[in-house]
Amino acid sequence: MTTNVLILCTHNSARSVLSEGMLNHLAQQFGRDVRAYSAGSAPSGRINPLAIEALGNAGVDVSGYRSKSWDEFTGDGAPEMRIVITVCDSAAAEECPYWPGSPVKVHWGYVDPSNAPGGDEGKRQAFELTRQAIGYRMMQLLMLPLDSMSNAELREHLDRISKS
Repeated sequence: MTTNVLILCTHNSARSVLSEGMLNHLAQQFGRDVRAYSAGSAPSGRINPLAIEALGNAGVDVSGYRSKSWDEFTGDGAPEMRIVITVCDSAAAEECPYWPGSPVKVHWGYVDPSNAPGGDEGKRQAFELTRQAIGYRMMQLLMLPLDSMSNAELREHLDRISKS
């Protein structure tokens, strides 16, 4: 059974998109039945081009990616999430909607690479470093025996990963 993961950031333009891309890419590489989605509470309507560039440089297919609202994942016909991950502090502090199925929620915060100093090259480097940090945590998630874990066990492991 597919493990669905929703990754949230306020604007759904950088960190959540990097996370969606890396988790889907790595799940495919490792042959894991995991599907990532990303969304935001106040989506910007556009994905940061540096996020697309960082994912593309890592061989991630980003065709069809778009900035979208978390409302798309609360209604009828939406995939049921097993895990909801917030990747920015403001999204973690927001009152999230009700997610059908009572998914495990965890916060894996990352500094916004869009605000990195050093002009375009500094931002480009920050996006790449953020993509790598996200990829490391996503690999750890994919190594878990997701199908055999209770939600309590999963929460404990995801919390441990958040400290890595």
